[in-house]
Amino acid sequence: MSLNVGIVGLPNAGKSTLFNAMTQAGAAVGNYPFTTIEPNTGVVPVPDDRLDRLAALFQPPKVIPATVTFTDIAGLVRGASRGEGLGNRFLGHIREADATALVVRAFEDPDVTHVEGGVDPVRDIDVLELELQLADLDTITRRLERTERTSRLQKDKEPELIALLQRVQAHLDQGRPVRTMSLSAEERIALRELWLLTGKPLVVIVNVDEQSASKPVAPAIVERAEQAGGDAIAVSARIENELAELDPGDRIAFLRDLGLEEPGLHRVARTAYRLLQLITFFTAGDTEVRAWTLREGETALDAAASIHTDLARGFIRAEVTGAEELLEAGSYAVVRERGRQRLEGRDYVMHDGDVIHVRFNV
Repeated sequence: MSLNVGIVGLPNAGKSTLFNAMTQAGAAVGNYPFTTIEPNTGVVPVPDDRLDRLAALFQPPKVIPATVTFTDIAGLVRGASRGEGLGNRFLGHIREADATALVVRAFEDPDVTHVEGGVDPVRDIDVLELELQLADLDTITRRLERTERTSRLQKDKEPELIALLQRVQAHLDQGRPVRTMSLSAEERIALRELWLLTGKPLVVIVNVDEQSASKPVAPAIVERAEQAGGDAIAVSARIENELAELDPGDRIAFLRDLGLEEPGLHRVARTAYRLLQLITFFTAGDTEVRAWTLREGETALDAAASIHTDLARGFIRAEVTGAEELLEAGSYAVVRERGRQRLEGRDYVMHDGDVIHVRFNV
């Protein structure tokens, strides 16, 4: 499973600088609007110390982490929902993402202009969310009109779908994103094909100066992010960019000097995982240690399918142990001696940190 997070923000908010730090991919960075026109994409490993410790235990030739795909999308401006700036091209790129990261600027720099005339992160969240809500409102209104027209012609009013679309329309009309609605699983499935922008999980990345990187996010920004149904994280894009250029051994000392326990990008990746309700499971042995991604509530059969379709097709059973149990025991043999390895069927609900070996026959 590949997780795609779209990085969105006003021009000059620091999106591309942050993206460069995430991917070291050399995305263009400049002090003028629309430096990013076509979206840049980079695949970033998700930090997980359990993977590192399992790799140290088995010492395989291959160690493969779970990954997040970040897409640096062109800067949004007021009126994007009406075609201003890059308009529909911009909105189309967001629709393809699984989650949205709004980057808002919270640092002063006379050399970096602000398209709104001054630094105000709460206002910037308002601008970004409003444009996404207006785009969703247009999508819902057009779909509702088409559904009502079709139901009249077919003498089938599709009352449940029409009622759902009307609820979403009214919610957006009140200036609230779809992600803050109480929707059943069936209703979410019905809306999925509309690719609603404000229905995606949200993290607000507050781009702060170096002195503020170790401080909590300002309460007003946290409150506004929560109103939008998301979380807020303080990250200094400048620090992250400097970290990306250092040798791994120097990064710890650099972070310690700044009063930071870890790079801000680690928190971004973990927050995106949590917002999308994802878990990590592992396969581990002498040839490969690998982290895999599942959605919460998915089963051993789903895990087998994510590894290889043949494993799911010929599934017999799954041998499961917790990563911490395996690490403490030091080997599968000791885990089995202690009676801690479980034999599970296809309906077993996977837990974060499970280490799995699938028995199958095709």
